[in-house]
Amino acid sequence: MVAMMAHCVGTTQSSVFGRRTVLSSSGLKYQGRYAHRPIQCSASVSQEEGTFDARAFRRSLNQTGRYTRKPTNDEESLELMEDHGVGYSTSGLVAQMKEQGNEWKQGDVTVLLAEAYGYCWGVERAVQMAYEARKAYPGKRLHITNEIIHNPKVNQRLKEMDVEFIETTDGGTVGAKDFSNVKEGDVVILPAFGASVQEMRLLNDKKVQIVDTTCPWVSKVWNAVDNQARKGHTSIIHGKWAHEETVATASFAGTYLIVKDMKEAHYVCDYIMEGGDKSEFMAKFKNAMSAGFDPDVDLNRIGMANQTTMLKGETEAIGKLLESTMMKKYGPANLNEHFMIMDTICDATQERQDAVYELTAHQDPADDQRLDMMIVVGGFNSSNTSHLQEIGEMKNIPSFWVDSGARIDVEKNTITHKLAHGELVETQCWLPEKPITIGVTSGASTPDRAIEDVLDKVFKIKDPSFTGIEKKQVSVSKPTHDDHDE
Repeated sequence: MVAMMAHCVGTTQSSVFGRRTVLSSSGLKYQGRYAHRPIQCSASVSQEEGTFDARAFRRSLNQTGRYTRKPTNDEESLELMEDHGVGYSTSGLVAQMKEQGNEWKQGDVTVLLAEAYGYCWGVERAVQMAYEARKAYPGKRLHITNEIIHNPKVNQRLKEMDVEFIETTDGGTVGAKDFSNVKEGDVVILPAFGASVQEMRLLNDKKVQIVDTTCPWVSKVWNAVDNQARKGHTSIIHGKWAHEETVATASFAGTYLIVKDMKEAHYVCDYIMEGGDKSEFMAKFKNAMSAGFDPDVDLNRIGMANQTTMLKGETEAIGKLLESTMMKKYGPANLNEHFMIMDTICDATQERQDAVYELTAHQDPADDQRLDMMIVVGGFNSSNTSHLQEIGEMKNIPSFWVDSGARIDVEKNTITHKLAHGELVETQCWLPEKPITIGVTSGASTPDRAIEDVLDKVFKIKDPSFTGIEKKQVSVSKPTHDDHDE
């Protein structure tokens, strides 16, 4: 048997193990066009190895006795989450707002909370499983392969609970991580947006206890690209090539190409119909394609998938564009042989976006639901939060995206906030002296406490005598979902 070498080459995803990690000697070999040119390591593989089926491997982890993928609903862990402010609010301002129809009046400030906002089921489930793991393995070293979710406070809480975050290597190259400190018998948590199949295999070889908090909606996308690969289709993934979820999704695909927006999708479709400059194509998508990708060959049969946090409307538009392109090229009768699609848009992402559209739909000057501004709360590296901010900006409503209340200076009435496409700016005198109506939403990785901290600052600016909202236990049901098997 010839062992796989530790140095990874090729696309961004291919360097996922980092330089100091020793990989399994089992090697990877894919057969036929299924998993054609996967995310590869520089490796020699013996002919006796057989094929590697990523989906079957992940399912086989259930038989190891070292794999957990469901929460236990431990009451002490849930109480600790509440105490740490990383769960759903049951007595604070947000809980009381929900009891009053998602509206709150404080002095001359009216706050309208989006109907769907904040923690989604999959994110809350992941945080809960991490807390439960800390309790379940008190004498064990706990690691996590990335941020559990895109929220700085939640990740800081896990660090305070002695959960070690696996470091990136190679100067921050996307996907390059150092697993050398992970030892047999340790516990390793996989975050809500998943981990690459290469990381899972490495951890299994190290004989660690794996706590897999991957959201089932993300797993659904993995199954979609796996099905596309099995049927000989290239996966066109609508997403951001450096985002952890897309890195993981690509690892379950065969041949893939990642497009971030309609502009890139049109470029690909033009190439499908007319051909073009191959060198330009390869340079444009150099970080967003599988190793050995050939646009003259690999765009004849395609399937559509997406990063679950992308804008629903854009994903749908890209899907329709790809479908119409393949229909024009190959004809309606042959479409099914050349194009595949299934609905992999996360319902939580869709609901939060729809809720912001509804919240911002009453901008007539005479409408008492008219917003003077929007506040969007969520991690600055959160893709789904950026799209919530984008909606407010598209509607020309002053919108302020903050990751915590610490971004607001009460004494100076200034706010440091991020725009949808990345700029971090400071706005002075952002709260006017007149009565105002503020629309509030938050990303799917944002606990209720983060909203409460931000609004405390808002109320304090408008009324220096404000001392906080008194807690009141209310009956608010949290989102539920069937934790289905894949």
